[in-house]
Amino acid sequence: MVRKKCLVCDSEELKQIIDLGSHPFADTFVPESRLNEPDSIYPLVCDLCMQCGHVQTRYETNPIARYSQVDYSYTSSNSNFSRKHWEDYAKEVSSEVKIKPDALVVEIGSNDGYLGEQFTKSGQKAVGVDPSPYMAELAKQRGVETIVGLFGKGSAQKILARYGQADLVIANNVFNHADNPVEFTNAVADILSVGGSFVFEQPYWLIGVESGKFDQIYHEHVSYFTVRSAAAVLARAGMVLTSAKVVDYHGGSLRIIAQKKEDAHGVSEEAQKRIREEEARGLFKLEIYKQFMRRNLLQRSRFLQKVHQIKEAGNSIIAVGAAAKGNTFLNFYKLDGSLIDYVTDSSPHKKGKYTPATRIPIVGDEIFLKYGKVYALILSWNIAPQLKETLSKFNKNIEFISPEVEKI
Repeated sequence: MVRKKCLVCDSEELKQIIDLGSHPFADTFVPESRLNEPDSIYPLVCDLCMQCGHVQTRYETNPIARYSQVDYSYTSSNSNFSRKHWEDYAKEVSSEVKIKPDALVVEIGSNDGYLGEQFTKSGQKAVGVDPSPYMAELAKQRGVETIVGLFGKGSAQKILARYGQADLVIANNVFNHADNPVEFTNAVADILSVGGSFVFEQPYWLIGVESGKFDQIYHEHVSYFTVRSAAAVLARAGMVLTSAKVVDYHGGSLRIIAQKKEDAHGVSEEAQKRIREEEARGLFKLEIYKQFMRRNLLQRSRFLQKVHQIKEAGNSIIAVGAAAKGNTFLNFYKLDGSLIDYVTDSSPHKKGKYTPATRIPIVGDEIFLKYGKVYALILSWNIAPQLKETLSKFNKNIEFISPEVEKI
């Protein structure tokens, strides 16, 4: 089904800005027992709302299918880099919102509970909400009580009934997954205590567009918030954006802090400045997206020529990092098992499975030991330095290849 209205302001003035072709769900990896089953494939197209500046995927997909299967494989604690980020996040946010020692922290999209666990170590009560029964079980093993289901009015009522109002609600890399962000934000407001804070973090659309990074677009990411559209959706729930800062995660993420309007003093000057910057840099004009698509299509053509030359010379190519962004990259570039020998990953939840649609086997980094000279394509580019250091311990003859997109 096609979305006809903006998810933030209900405007029907939507303009297509990006078309990456047809893609499967990016974060659902395929076990060997299901290799012969077809993937669910949908057009991956983004529209820009000309009224509020919100960016959203055009085609609706089933959220239960996206997250509730056991093969949803992303975990918050999947790397040293991620663990360090969430440990720092808990400290920074606790300081910024002045969280009480006995506060109730609700994490929406709690995943394996690693972030919630950081708050429990400081004495707070952490409760999670996650649609994946598998991830909820992992979180419970960390001591984070978890309600299984998609967050909304229903789960908000369960939280209020069982735990009372929350002093802090966090929703990192999940608010952008919501099919109805207005309903989502209203449900957050329902459980937020007087003086409480709502914090969410996600890849910053401005940085992604200007750096030419298309691979953080996938079906699980329904919305791509700018500071302008974040302020708009918060306002619809009677909330005010009090802080908007860029943090060094996923290549540059936007961390938003909001409060109910009766607890705040209006949209912060910091946030207003970022909105003016987004407008000045053309983020709400169609031309920047025409350039974005032209450059990525040209780069794809050039890179595929290089890949075919490498393979025709009898060499092997191994991709590194079985991340959701990597699956968008592989599918957009049409790189399957005939061109990529393996994808490596350190996560035990991914090894032994296959990438969706492209059907490339996922193995550990030790596969590099079997090769002399070998080519490597890093899909998890946000942690490329750490990955290169790790891979050098297995093989000193790796030649790294990557498409480079000039900044807009």
